[in-house]
Amino acid sequence: MRFAFLIWLLCLVFRLPGAEVPAVVSADLIVLSGVIGEETLRDDFIGSVGKWEETAKGGGARTTVISPVPEKKPGSTALETQLDRLHRALGAQQHDGLTPLWLIMIGHGTFDGKDAKFNLEGPDLSASDLAASLREFTRPLVLIHCASASGAFLTALSATNRVVVTATRSGFEQNYVRFGRAMAAAISDLESDLDHDGQVSLLEAFLSAAYRVFDFYKSDGRMLTEHALLDDNGDGKGTPAEWYRGIRPVKKAVDGTSLDGLRAHQIHLVANARDRALTPEMRQKRDNLEWEVFRIREKKVELGENAYYGQLERLLLELGSVYPP
Repeated sequence: MRFAFLIWLLCLVFRLPGAEVPAVVSADLIVLSGVIGEETLRDDFIGSVGKWEETAKGGGARTTVISPVPEKKPGSTALETQLDRLHRALGAQQHDGLTPLWLIMIGHGTFDGKDAKFNLEGPDLSASDLAASLREFTRPLVLIHCASASGAFLTALSATNRVVVTATRSGFEQNYVRFGRAMAAAISDLESDLDHDGQVSLLEAFLSAAYRVFDFYKSDGRMLTEHALLDDNGDGKGTPAEWYRGIRPVKKAVDGTSLDGLRAHQIHLVANARDRALTPEMRQKRDNLEWEVFRIREKKVELGENAYYGQLERLLLELGSVYPP
C-alpha cells in the first residue's frame, strides 16, 4: 500500500500538464550567430537562429540576436564589432535573480591546442574572454555552444548554477557539426519529451539532438566526428548522451561523483501550463526538493526500506504542496 501511495504521489507532483495560465517571461535569451563561412551553410545557420527565436517567443523569453551583420555603435556613426555587441548585451543583463539567462552560440569554432575561439565578424570570442564576462553572474545560466571545437570551452565555462552544452567533447573535433541544427529543432519538438510531461527539458533536447546526430552519421555511413557533452554539476567534465537510458544515467563516473542531467532536466524554454503557474520562488523550492529526492534514491540501499520510503514520502508530500490546487 505504501508503495502504491508513493507512485500516486509521483504522478501527482512531477509536473503533469494542467490548465492554461497566462504567459510570463520565462528567460532571457541571447543568440550569438558567428560568421557563416561556406555559403552552403547559410540556410543551416540562419534557420537555426530563426528556430531559437521562434521557440523563445513561444516560451515567453526575451530574445536578443547578435548577427554578423555590421551595426552602428549606439550614439555613434562607427561600426560596433560583434564582440563589443556581445559584451554590451551581457552588461545589460541582471547578474542575480532566479530567471535563467540562455546564451546560444551558432557557427564555427577553432582550437590551436591552447586557446579555443568562437569565430565572429571581427575579433573572435575566446573561452577565457567569455568566462570573464560571465564571472559575476549568479543567476541560472544555460550556455549552449553549437560549433566545432566547442568542447574546449567546457572547463572554462563550467560552474555552479550553470548548464553547459557543447557540440564536441574537445577542441580537436574541428569539422562542421550538425548538432546545432538538431538542438534548435529538438528544444521545441514534443517528440523529444521523453517523460511525457508536455514539455521538453534541456536534458531531453540534448539527448534528442545527440541521437539525431548519431542517426545521421550512421545512415550516411560516415565516421562520427562530433560527440556532444552536457555539464550541469560544475565539475567541468561533461556527460555524453550514450550514458543515458531515457533521462537517467546508467553509468557512473570513475571517481564516484554524480553524473550530469538532473539540473538540466529542471530547465525548460517552453514550459507546460503546470510549470508556468509557478513563481520563480516556487520553482526554486520544487527544484531543491527534487534534488533531495534524487539524493535519497542514491542512498536507498544504505538507508534500508523503512527509512528510505519514510524520507521519500515526506519529500513527495512537500513537493505536492508546492503546486497550486
